[in-house]
Amino acid sequence: MSQPTPQNPGLLNWALLVFLGLVWGAAFMSVRVALDGFGPWTVAAGRTLLGAIVLCGIGSLMGQGLSRIPSPRAWVYCAVLGVGAIALPFSLLSLGQQYVPSAFAGVAMGAVPLMILPLVAIFSPEEGIGPRRIAGMCIGFVGLVILIGPGALDSTGNPNESFGRFACLGAAACYAVGSVITRRAPKMPPIAFAAATLTVAAATTVPIGLILEGVPQNWPALPLSGLIYAALLPTALAAVIRVRIITTAGSLFMSLVSYIVPVCSVILGITLLGEELPSQLYLALAIILGGIGLSQSRALRKMFK
Repeated sequence: MSQPTPQNPGLLNWALLVFLGLVWGAAFMSVRVALDGFGPWTVAAGRTLLGAIVLCGIGSLMGQGLSRIPSPRAWVYCAVLGVGAIALPFSLLSLGQQYVPSAFAGVAMGAVPLMILPLVAIFSPEEGIGPRRIAGMCIGFVGLVILIGPGALDSTGNPNESFGRFACLGAAACYAVGSVITRRAPKMPPIAFAAATLTVAAATTVPIGLILEGVPQNWPALPLSGLIYAALLPTALAAVIRVRIITTAGSLFMSLVSYIVPVCSVILGITLLGEELPSQLYLALAIILGGIGLSQSRALRKMFK
């Protein structure tokens, strides 16, 4: 069996990408539930701390503990990613979503593939960027905007709205830069890599959470369950999967999850929360899938030969 590459990601990476879309699609609901009982800094700190504890434990059992980080240089990468690609975007999103509609946050996250394009062209040229991939990414973004609706860009009148929008776009930029840095990082076991980045993120967010919001006095069951879900799946498990996809299939391929997440979020909202089916869902889904298919057309042809 051939090894996955950015030009041929392989069936497993496609399956993992869709799975991440489902996990992160449900993350919006779980974080929203968690924020009903805890402050934004506490949610960010809780996600990273619990995720780090779980991954460090699993990594130790599987021989991929923090001791497997191979060098000081590798730890520098883990530290940069822990602060810049986990702690910072988690915090920016939690703060930004207080002042803008969640739909705007969805559009901001959908811009990640477009932000990644120039970064990959400069810092990761082996992934390959051409007119076909650029066109596919742009088409996918159009589908995302149609899905979420033009209302996502409407003003709420909140005096902190501009800050909220910049915070969401800043989080998207953090994810874009973090993907490229992950691709360039020294080779290390994926669980150890993910555990190290989450450990650094926890060491960053927990003190800030304690200083600004203190230890929670109440632990309501539903918000706590939302926080636990957000920590275990969208944070801990997703961190390992994300490392695996980026290091084998590339940061550009990984960025396609930004188009899958909103679709999964809408579908989960319909099935789990009884939300109304958007009239534009099928059109948007067709355009998003068309954009993904165009950007990965050569890889898909190889996979189904």
